[in-house]
Amino acid sequence: MAWLVTGGAGYIGSHVVREFLAAGIDAVVLDDLSSGHEDFVPTGVRFVRGSLLDESALNEALAGQGDGHITGVVHLAGYKYAGESVQRPLHTYEQNVTATVNLLSAMQRHEVTNIVFSSSAAVYGSPDVAQVTEDTATDPQSPYGETKLLGEWLMAAQGQATGLRHTSLRYFNVVGSGSVEIVDTSPFNLFPLVFRALGDGRTPAIFGDTYPTPDGTCVRDYVHVTDIARAHVAAAQKMMDGVALDAVYNLGAGDGTSVRDIMNVMAEATGITFTPDIKPPRAGDPARIVASGAAAARDLGWANTYSLTEMAQSSWAAWQRRFK
Repeated sequence: MAWLVTGGAGYIGSHVVREFLAAGIDAVVLDDLSSGHEDFVPTGVRFVRGSLLDESALNEALAGQGDGHITGVVHLAGYKYAGESVQRPLHTYEQNVTATVNLLSAMQRHEVTNIVFSSSAAVYGSPDVAQVTEDTATDPQSPYGETKLLGEWLMAAQGQATGLRHTSLRYFNVVGSGSVEIVDTSPFNLFPLVFRALGDGRTPAIFGDTYPTPDGTCVRDYVHVTDIARAHVAAAQKMMDGVALDAVYNLGAGDGTSVRDIMNVMAEATGITFTPDIKPPRAGDPARIVASGAAAARDLGWANTYSLTEMAQSSWAAWQRRFK
């Protein structure tokens, strides 16, 4: 028995793999290393290097070997950059929609009937509500958000057609590190952008300060990557136990933090005082999105268990280990 983690060599995916191992469940990783790192994959975990666009790699990953039959898939592989997706819509659709169709087709061939889909709060766009719930209308405002919503629809359609058991987890800003061996190396995420700037002697930047928010900067839920990973594994365990899950769950802290406030926390965590530069806003970035995690708490035992300071400190420790 094992679960395949697509994108399992990435920042979030490698945390999911470790949570599976901690729960006594074998994992297999499929990753093309376009943004992941092979050294993020724990020793002893079967690793297949390849893309979801590569049928042979998919078949190899789903075949099951010494790790036993593949029981289900946690699907994290994809192109996740909302702002960049506006400039590269065709690439984004290929990586996030065509690839998901390929995955679901391969799962059907191999009779794998469980999937936990890593979706995004970007499916909501910029809702005019204090806190989004699973019933909030979806209105994605970037190709990235559109492709995540299409991924959810594909899961639902395949579930109706074949009985595929599925759930989709929606979340936004994932930060922190559960191990100093794993660090977020994204070229666009807030924490690595700040760390790169500080390491280069530059001033970190805020992208936009005229949003309709209290201090003009974007407001987000910030959740620790370990809590995100645990939610994926909890959903997988519920499926193995035969528990019926909702189609979607928000993994939200419920209380948003502005980018400017996050900058202050990061200055404290790094010990480097700075006043951020203000840059133009990035296309596709909603002004505010804060989600309720009540449904996930009820069904998955979800909790946002880390403080913002702990998120910043653990991120900085992992960054320093890798890049100093």
